[in-house]
Amino acid sequence: MPFLGSAAMLLSFDVAPEAIAEHDEWHTQEHMPERLSIPGFLRGTRWVAVRGDPRYLVLYEVEALGTLTSAPYLECLDHPSAWTTRMMPHYRGMRRGLCSVTGSFGLGAGGFSLLLRFKPASADASAFRNWLLDEVLAPLRQRRGIGSVHLVEAAARAAMTTEQGIRGADAGIDWAVVVMGYDRDALEELGATMLSGHSLKHRGASDVREALYAMHYSLSRSEIR
Repeated sequence: MPFLGSAAMLLSFDVAPEAIAEHDEWHTQEHMPERLSIPGFLRGTRWVAVRGDPRYLVLYEVEALGTLTSAPYLECLDHPSAWTTRMMPHYRGMRRGLCSVTGSFGLGAGGFSLLLRFKPASADASAFRNWLLDEVLAPLRQRRGIGSVHLVEAAARAAMTTEQGIRGADAGIDWAVVVMGYDRDALEELGATMLSGHSLKHRGASDVREALYAMHYSLSRSEIR
């Protein structure tokens, strides 16, 4: 399984245009190293939109779902640094999902990532999941241009903390599919065909949002020990 743990935190958001340069410096130099120093955090990856919105997608791979509700993580969120405190008001439209990894196929990442956020079919989520995993996502690892494919599902509620209080309450994420690969055209084709909003809606999904991202920065826990 290419994700390094059994759970993940997925964040999608914009940043006020005048703060983008400082945000990227802060996020690289302080924020991601701080998060990766928390027990259970394994790897963080930041992506920037090349089509669609919001501008940022950030993925944290963690050992287990409990990592995302643990005392060390919440302690960090409740005691932000001066730089973090200055950056929080510049966030716009934050969505944060504390998710279980329910499917992960293939190897590696690649420079591009297709993100689909949606609500699952309400009538029979289990049948919808099985269709998505077995008939759609698992075979994608064999396609040209694709590295790995992942399904994550919201599994815990994010607590209100000092950081969230500064930037405003976060919205949630229900389910998300993340397809990573090295060929932008291959990912664009998926977004227009078998992983299109129309295809998912036809199977009962709703509130489908889709965007394409390029990798911006990645950091693993082993690099900061």
